[in-house]
Amino acid sequence: MAKSSKSAKSERQALIDSAMKKQRSAEKRQSNLIVGIAVLIGLGLIGAAAYQPIKSAFDESEYAGVEIAEVGAAASVCQDITTETATDVNNHVPQGQEVTYDFAPPAFGPHWNVAGVAPAPFTDKFYDADDRPPLEALVHNLEHGYTILWYDETVADDASQMSQIRAIAKKFDLDDTNFRLKFIAAPWTSDDEDGAAFPDGQHVAFTHWKGDETQSTGVTQYCSETSGAALESFMAEYPYTDAPEAGAI
Repeated sequence: MAKSSKSAKSERQALIDSAMKKQRSAEKRQSNLIVGIAVLIGLGLIGAAAYQPIKSAFDESEYAGVEIAEVGAAASVCQDITTETATDVNNHVPQGQEVTYDFAPPAFGPHWNVAGVAPAPFTDKFYDADDRPPLEALVHNLEHGYTILWYDETVADDASQMSQIRAIAKKFDLDDTNFRLKFIAAPWTSDDEDGAAFPDGQHVAFTHWKGDETQSTGVTQYCSETSGAALESFMAEYPYTDAPEAGAI
């Protein structure tokens, strides 16, 4: 017996409903799969982003309670200290004016003089490429007796050495205004070179500005890698007290 049109319509609707239900189920599974993959990717990205800071903090903790001289390589990785007759004590140029320094990195020279900007704040002991003050600000820190540890891009890409430098900087990062803590670690990048560069094979440098308004000297020591031992000796030989403006913070 032929099916009535009503019965046939009901069966077709049932088939349509079943097909649509299956399609919705498939779409839901696909959507859940996409969400699941997105969550996994997101967690992976978060994990990757969190990994290095966590690893760095763990690596730095290795140096807690360790003397500066015991951080990094032996002093033998550093070259002999060099000096240059310095000029430009109190030579303040307008903020925003770019100064071309003849040495990489500078140990003296013209610089900015802006409260809270140049010199860079006493409380900040470590900078990376994202937050480093301009060279013209940091040179003013040198005039005030700071020692600056400069690290190049090779070191910046070396997680182990960066942990060592951060650990060294933390040892100067005390909550007081003792001038013996006049230390900064800062990056030297290819954008800074202006025709001058670190010597071949040297990736870390210490600079200091000693003397007074009538006679001063720029002091530099290059190292192939981070050496807390060399830094300690350098700062003992060239303390903040011998700088042109040692009494200023």
